[in-house]
Amino acid sequence: MTKRDPAELTASTGAGIEIAGLGHSFGELEGLRGLDLNVAPGETVAIVGPSGCGKSTLLELIAGLAEPEAGTIAVGTATSGSDRLDACAWMPQRDLLLPWRRAVDNAALALRLHGTDRAAARERATEMLGRLGVGEFAGSYPRQLSGGMRQRVAFARTLLADKPTLLLDEPLAALDAITRAELQELLVATLATERRTTILVTHDVEEALFVADRVLLRSPRPGHLILETDSP
Repeated sequence: MTKRDPAELTASTGAGIEIAGLGHSFGELEGLRGLDLNVAPGETVAIVGPSGCGKSTLLELIAGLAEPEAGTIAVGTATSGSDRLDACAWMPQRDLLLPWRRAVDNAALALRLHGTDRAAARERATEMLGRLGVGEFAGSYPRQLSGGMRQRVAFARTLLADKPTLLLDEPLAALDAITRAELQELLVATLATERRTTILVTHDVEEALFVADRVLLRSPRPGHLILETDSP
């Protein structure tokens, strides 16, 4: 799979991310300390580190689900939590599909919440599911889908939120090796086409190197950067 030339990132439609002096604690437990991070528009950055080093917390803070105790976060021009939430689409490890909705309606959920009428939302969702290789299962319920299919539907829902920034929190961690490899290929191909600014949290160094333009290694808690490398 051929990745994007770094020079192409300047033509991206994604919103860059700028983080300075970020710190956050949970009571007496310090999770993040003095984090500085810049992500270029359209760049895919993977964050790798041990459990408890603040990776998921970082995504929650970027997405505006919580406000940091110290430091600043900007997603494009969005600096407040509510504005960052409007600029980010978050995909957790669990697919969180609604069991009573068919795949097409799960994928279309963000569109419906933003006022798109049902027919138009379903049309866009059906097209996206087709691009992600599960178009023939658009009418299926989550219980009828494999784990890999469910994650494709969840990824379709994330993309259809039409946010410039994607925050992916170990979305492939629960899958078997073969399915995970297939979805890694799909993720790289899709991000090359969609041109979103993306942060991927993963425990898998090989996955990080394969998917991302740049990989950041975090220390144990309180998490800080100990290594940064460009992917091959």
